[in-house]
Amino acid sequence: MIYKFRQYIPVIHPSAFVHPQAAVTGNVIIGKHVYIGPGAAIRGDWGRIVIEDGCNVQENCTIHMFPGVTVTLKQNAHIGHGAIIHGATIGENCLIGMNTVIMDNVVLGSECIVGALSFIKADTIFEPRSLIVGNPAKKIKEVSDEMIQWKIEGTALYQALPEQMRLYWEPCNPLTELPGALDKNDIEKAYKTWNETKPHK
Repeated sequence: MIYKFRQYIPVIHPSAFVHPQAAVTGNVIIGKHVYIGPGAAIRGDWGRIVIEDGCNVQENCTIHMFPGVTVTLKQNAHIGHGAIIHGATIGENCLIGMNTVIMDNVVLGSECIVGALSFIKADTIFEPRSLIVGNPAKKIKEVSDEMIQWKIEGTALYQALPEQMRLYWEPCNPLTELPGALDKNDIEKAYKTWNETKPHK
């Protein structure tokens, strides 16, 4: 669902994957190896949206702005399911937790991590490597090297996903029953949660 608006036609790099149930409208630039999930609404009608290389915008996210504003997701930004970004700048290699709301003129420095369900009020600026949580959101500590490494590994899964979608994704009819005994080992465990990963002291 790619739409022209006025004179603006979205620009999408061929290596990106935009799910057909996402809506990308108008003045939007999507870079290399970007994943846009189903239900995402990326609406560049009143301003511009720039999604740089290696980013992912997961299911049911909304990206929009007030008139005349550019929203930027810098390289390798990772936007969790259901997040709303309205007129903000998301720094390089940031992680935005699920159902977070980030308001107008917010600027996140590089390698920030924002906890799920956080609300970042308008005009707030966070320095790089801030761990941000709450409503209204506040920095609670510095992001550690271990956290960033965990984030990078998770983002790498999404950076590989566009090519995997092109190779393996296709519409199909569902099965009416399992073809055999349920195999508990038939689920790939390519990544662990932060609680499974973090150093235990």
